[in-house]
Amino acid sequence: MLPKAFIEELNGYNSAIFDGLFEALTSTQPSVSIRVNNHKKVSLPLSMSRVKWCENGAYLNSRELFTFDPAMHQGLYYVQDASSMIISYIIKQLTRGVDKPLCYLDACAAPGGKTTAAIDSLPTGSLVVANEYVPGRAMVLTENVIKWGYPSVIVSNSDTSKFKKLKSFFDIVATDVPCSGEGMFRKDPDAVAQWSPTLVKECVDRQKMILDNLWGSLRCGGYLIYSTCTFNRHENEDMVDYLVSEYGAETVDIDVIKNCGIEKGLVENLHTYRFMPHKVNGEGLFVAVLRKTGGNDSGEKKIKDRRKNIEKTNKIDKKLFNWVNNTELEFKNDKDSIVAIPKMWGKQIAELHSALNILHYGLPIATIKGKDIIPSHSLAMSTLLNVEAFPVVDIDYKQAISYLRRETLTLHDAPRGFVLLTYRLHPLGFVKNLGNRANNLYPQQWRILSTHVPDKEITIVD
Repeated sequence: MLPKAFIEELNGYNSAIFDGLFEALTSTQPSVSIRVNNHKKVSLPLSMSRVKWCENGAYLNSRELFTFDPAMHQGLYYVQDASSMIISYIIKQLTRGVDKPLCYLDACAAPGGKTTAAIDSLPTGSLVVANEYVPGRAMVLTENVIKWGYPSVIVSNSDTSKFKKLKSFFDIVATDVPCSGEGMFRKDPDAVAQWSPTLVKECVDRQKMILDNLWGSLRCGGYLIYSTCTFNRHENEDMVDYLVSEYGAETVDIDVIKNCGIEKGLVENLHTYRFMPHKVNGEGLFVAVLRKTGGNDSGEKKIKDRRKNIEKTNKIDKKLFNWVNNTELEFKNDKDSIVAIPKMWGKQIAELHSALNILHYGLPIATIKGKDIIPSHSLAMSTLLNVEAFPVVDIDYKQAISYLRRETLTLHDAPRGFVLLTYRLHPLGFVKNLGNRANNLYPQQWRILSTHVPDKEITIVD
């Protein structure tokens, strides 16, 4: 049952876009959709119904046991609500004709759906910073980013106030801000139970604080993408109006796809867009794009070269250079790890280290343990992995699930040493083959904990 105050609030707007919303929230089921990984060259089955505003998004007929599909763990696809995929469409419009890499911030990024969608839409080589304030959610974000396999990503666990140090750093800032969650009422009973007018007010205050913290990190002429998964005006149009009146921002008209159900917002002179679950095949979402005006900021980053956190090493084992298919990388010693970062972003990454609490950056190639150089799982997931640098064994579905549970495997006719396991010819991870057994190198914290045994092989994409 929907909260009475929620119904009264929306009815008070006297807008036809809400006609049918309450029935949809209480009487219909949410859709299930996925988005495949462009950088790993995954194709959607022709039988799938496509998401109109995302060329690599599609709907499933039902919710599958995704945990038991190795392809999800390989980063071949991401389970994401279709409405949220609009971020791909928006970024492609904003960067149309741009032929150079950009700096992009996803400020409230967990669990990673919008971050990975942005990665697939930004100009090649762009630097992506994905930030999450809540530590547990930041760890989930890190896992999903690593599985997606893009090397120019930094994951940080920082309060947005830390971004005040990064003046005019980013070309695009995305803020999918914490909100009262009204758009999730259909799929999350807890969102209904937790909702109150007081919560809405608390969210409004938090949203203003986040936007105030981030505005200075956006260069003049850059774009801020503001979104929520809620319906009330206080957290949506009013917040956009706040940016316009307080900072002189301009709302940007997005060329939305016709006849797909996306509605214009409640304020005529603001370019804002609403996804309503009775109008589109997706959950509730509000989105607006604002351009930062004023000044002569060309977007050049005035950044000091601070390298105290990531010192260049002079003793990199030469074989590590053969593990990746890229020559435009710098190799760094970071405690017991070897990390590769794009040469073009070295100064920016150093500046990010000095300002933020960094959990993950670049491409961790290997860890050093005694005399052993152990290839990392990040390397196995990376689009830069040189598969030919390792012996490869393609395993079956049962073995793949066993590997993802971090169980010990036995490999017949495989050489001793580090072996790359693949499933359906896509990298799954590394083992160290000792002959009579193979030590499993899958990250302990990511292992499948469920003891459920699927009654059939689950395969969503190839």
